[in-house]
Amino acid sequence: MPEVVRTIEIQAPPSAVWRWFATADALRKWLSPNLDIDLKVGGAYRMLGADGETWISGTVLELVPEGGITLSWLEEGAGWTSPARLVITLQATATGTRVTLTHDGFAGIGSARWPDIVDAYERGADRHQVLQQLAGLVAAGGA
Repeated sequence: MPEVVRTIEIQAPPSAVWRWFATADALRKWLSPNLDIDLKVGGAYRMLGADGETWISGTVLELVPEGGITLSWLEEGAGWTSPARLVITLQATATGTRVTLTHDGFAGIGSARWPDIVDAYERGADRHQVLQQLAGLVAAGGA
């Protein structure tokens, strides 16, 4: 199944990284500045995508303190009949935390263009550097 995966090693324990997932305000600082989210399993969210043009909406599917977050992921107005997913996991390592961001479920979105969409997400992941923004915030401290 096609996925877009990016991973980064952050030199901080999962508890320090998790602080940037634990509140809507913290998520806004690195995921999307206009994120509106009910941060609980089943909670709805909506945000402007990193491209500054595409609105994304969905629900929180999973929320594991110090473990990660899974969101359904639907591009509004793009003709998707079913959402894809965004899965961000945190895994303790010997030197800190491995953070993995995975977009998956593209084959089931109900668009014949899904292979092109996967390619666009690959390019966007490299251009927008979301995990690097997270790492910079963790390194700076606070939350």
